[in-house]
Amino acid sequence: MCGIAGIISLTGKPVEADHISRMTDAIVHRGPDGDGHWLNENKNLAFGHRRLAIIDLSENGKQPMHYLDRYTITFNGEIYNYLEIKEELLQQGYTFQSDSDTEVLLALYDQKKENCLSDLDGMFAFAIFDKQTQQIFCARDRFGEKPFYYTRFEETFFFASEIKALWAVGIPRNPSKQRVFDYLAFDRMESFEDPESTFFEGISQLKPAHYLVIDLDRKQVGKQINYWKINLSKKSALTFEEAQAEFKRLLTQSIERRLRSDVPVGSSLSGGLDSSSIVSLISGMKSAGQSQHTFSARFPNFKKDEGIYIDLMNKQTGSIPHEVSCTEASLNEVLPRLFDIHEEPFGSTSITAQFKVMQLAKENGITVLMDGQGADEYLAGYSSFYLNYAAELRASGKSALTRFKKLYQDHFGVDLVTGRTFWIDAKYPDLRDLIRKLKNKTQKPVYYKQFTTEFLNSVKTGNYKTGFKNRLNEALLDSLTKNSLQTLLRYADRNAMANSREVRLPFLSHELVEFTFSLPASYKIYEIWTKAILRFSLSDSLPSEIVWRKEKVGFEPPNYKSVSPEEATWAINRLIENKVLDKNHILPGKNWEYVQAAHLYGN
Repeated sequence: MCGIAGIISLTGKPVEADHISRMTDAIVHRGPDGDGHWLNENKNLAFGHRRLAIIDLSENGKQPMHYLDRYTITFNGEIYNYLEIKEELLQQGYTFQSDSDTEVLLALYDQKKENCLSDLDGMFAFAIFDKQTQQIFCARDRFGEKPFYYTRFEETFFFASEIKALWAVGIPRNPSKQRVFDYLAFDRMESFEDPESTFFEGISQLKPAHYLVIDLDRKQVGKQINYWKINLSKKSALTFEEAQAEFKRLLTQSIERRLRSDVPVGSSLSGGLDSSSIVSLISGMKSAGQSQHTFSARFPNFKKDEGIYIDLMNKQTGSIPHEVSCTEASLNEVLPRLFDIHEEPFGSTSITAQFKVMQLAKENGITVLMDGQGADEYLAGYSSFYLNYAAELRASGKSALTRFKKLYQDHFGVDLVTGRTFWIDAKYPDLRDLIRKLKNKTQKPVYYKQFTTEFLNSVKTGNYKTGFKNRLNEALLDSLTKNSLQTLLRYADRNAMANSREVRLPFLSHELVEFTFSLPASYKIYEIWTKAILRFSLSDSLPSEIVWRKEKVGFEPPNYKSVSPEEATWAINRLIENKVLDKNHILPGKNWEYVQAAHLYGN
């Protein structure tokens, strides 16, 4: 994992050579093991790179890397199946000078051009220059684990792993009024209508599972092109037992590939089902005498501390535990740094605990951390998915829903709410959104009052959410591709890279995800158990206290959204100065959001 940057002149004039070093200097934390800069012969293209050495630690792995006297790449990420790809390429006559996955990617691109993306199991953001065609090919991984930001400014195309690298060369820092409105009005971190946008005007992001091509001769920037989608029409005929075996095989394969590293690898361990599953499977892969290092955040004297489950897993697997105690004082000490690290708003102080875990790994010399993120989104880990499943059962017959509601009541001790609103959503999934849009046109919600008239007139004020899905797989697809996952992946990338660590996510193997979506809804929610396919496939490997836990605990520290009165006052005044807030209509309970928005305008 590394940091990348690039400058591409769209007029043919030379780029400013010192700009590329200024960009990489701004993201030195992403790659403390080395830096590299390269300009093409015409001086109208520059690539930059900051290296965090993970695979092939020698100078042969440094970037920007060249291949066949034709291609040059700056690459951030990992290609986990590079050994399998390399073997196929060797058989076809390709040769290699390094043991890196970067060189394998270059050879595969030479062979297949944009179709190479279908072969990759990995997380990546990269740009490849082809000297023969005078084109730059830019691509991002399927789920958006690795960032790729870009802007077109004064007839020059700039790209980088973080927005601060763009600011380092004078790209204006102008908060997007639309995104600020969506955040303060609806707590929205991502834009459903404009997923390329960021919280800053003129700065875009390459969407997950997309690529674009820049043509130097034509001086053109192409449109973003989608190269991968989940096919919901593909159905598996496997029995539940057969599906469990295949799910475990694919998850195990994913972990084995993500353990490939020339530096030490450890695991984040929260005590939940997902991280515990990874730790358990890794334990089974270790040779005699090898120990696994786990890293956990603990919250002393807090009811949501999961120490009992963390201890269970460490004891069962013989892992070497590393724990950081997250008190309110220690988390607040870290918080000011995170505004600069993350650049865009974050939901709560829970990311401070994640940052401390990455810091702990750094202190103990572990460069790579495995993590369970991504499983909840497509395995139905959130309680809201019960309603989507109930709607699907209702379509198959009233008796199926009645039985499910009885199971729910027996399991949780409360009724599953499926009143009139639920049935409207289930039968007419887009009706509520339509009603909301009509209401917004005729009457302004109370939370609009916080904004100045000038600010409101500059934005679209509708809350255009995705409609309720009355089939579970459709809801899971939205969760994976349209809702919070992008934000969570941003948190993980920034927290890890701020500490020069790499995070790997076995649950985001596209093969595993595609297989899971081919399974019926009842394999994800079986009887009453969410993430059923995972629970049952690993029920013989994990402590029963973890496999069959009823409650789901989020990664939530004690001071979930606390800000000091002084900080709140500063933030409100900053937003008033920038004509965002009406000083006479400041809403109570919004201090956290006000502080986040205020930092968009600079510290």
